[in-house]
Amino acid sequence: MSQHHSRRESLPPSTPGTVTVFASPTSWIESNALAQCQQVAALDGMIHVAGMPDLHPGKGAPIGAAMASTVLYPFLVGSDIGCGIAVFPMKLKRAVPEKLAARFPDLDRPLDPERDADDPAWAVVEGDIPAGHVEGLGTVGRGNHFVELARIDSVVEPGHASRLGLAVGDLVLIVHSGSRGLGERILRAHTEVHGAGRAPDAAAYLAMHDDAVRWGSLNRRLMAARVAHALGAEPTEPIVDQCHNLVDVRDGVYLHRKGAAPGDRRDVLIAGTRGTPSYLVAAHAGPDANHSVAHGAGRKMSRADALRRGRAKHTVEELRRTPVGSLVVCGDRQLLFEEAPTAYKRIEQVISDLVDHDLATPVATTVPLVTYKTPDIGSTPRSDRRNHRRERGRP
Repeated sequence: MSQHHSRRESLPPSTPGTVTVFASPTSWIESNALAQCQQVAALDGMIHVAGMPDLHPGKGAPIGAAMASTVLYPFLVGSDIGCGIAVFPMKLKRAVPEKLAARFPDLDRPLDPERDADDPAWAVVEGDIPAGHVEGLGTVGRGNHFVELARIDSVVEPGHASRLGLAVGDLVLIVHSGSRGLGERILRAHTEVHGAGRAPDAAAYLAMHDDAVRWGSLNRRLMAARVAHALGAEPTEPIVDQCHNLVDVRDGVYLHRKGAAPGDRRDVLIAGTRGTPSYLVAAHAGPDANHSVAHGAGRKMSRADALRRGRAKHTVEELRRTPVGSLVVCGDRQLLFEEAPTAYKRIEQVISDLVDHDLATPVATTVPLVTYKTPDIGSTPRSDRRNHRRERGRP
């Protein structure tokens, strides 16, 4: 069941906070997601909840929402503090997906400061590792996280794209990941004592939160460097790196974003699926949208539904090559089905809603060549394969 809401249409004023969902009447918005927005709006101190066109239900709070409050609620950001998407230019002589897919490093295998001290990827690290958290460093994680080699397919705003150094045919590496276990540890420490309640010491929470945000950004840079070296390219600085799970403090108000990217004059990569384009946009969202834009296509199916329906419709082999001709590196068959393109909303509709509501302007589109989820041991480089097996206790 779904309900549809357009710009400036507020839900019934029975709650202290207002709710606006920036979606058109034809957009798929689940009633459960709207109900979660209402529940959040009823929290003490809540001012305004802005739902993005990729809005969908989450664990206790909606995903694809920006929530402004005079009270700081850690559960509204969730466990993957610092999750975001970065875009890195890539220079390769030839981009043959089949050859490149086999050269991706094992991004389930963490970089260890002692064991991997001579890994060239460390060159991107400046200063200390935030919170001293080395566990999971340089890894992508599960769920909807990915690392993708993509090509600039179209340029809508040539002047803006040129300022970013982008032209049609250029290659970019898109990295979507977060703070791995660090954010989860921070949230668990809060919920074990306070559940879904407010942070008793906002400054103390924000200090840990800021470490996780910095860690997530560093992790994206490390992964990009690992992939660049594996593919025979030089690591580059990101042209975009926006976190979409975080708390911003604006004029004394806590702006919680869960699956919503900062939209106050930022460049944002809004991810499609592994079988559809993604959109680089210039965001210009105002206070009605809590200065935020969508972060991706947004789930249309639960993971259980996607698994059940996908197995009835597709083979594993079909899901490893997408409709746009790209390859998917994923050794986890269940994840292949859970993250199938059909499990997500149409990215074109999400972008259309953002444009119609004057929240963002498309700059360029990217099309996938190789999307990496988890290592496929059969195609992992031999040196990484040996390490992968050794760490998992396999011969």
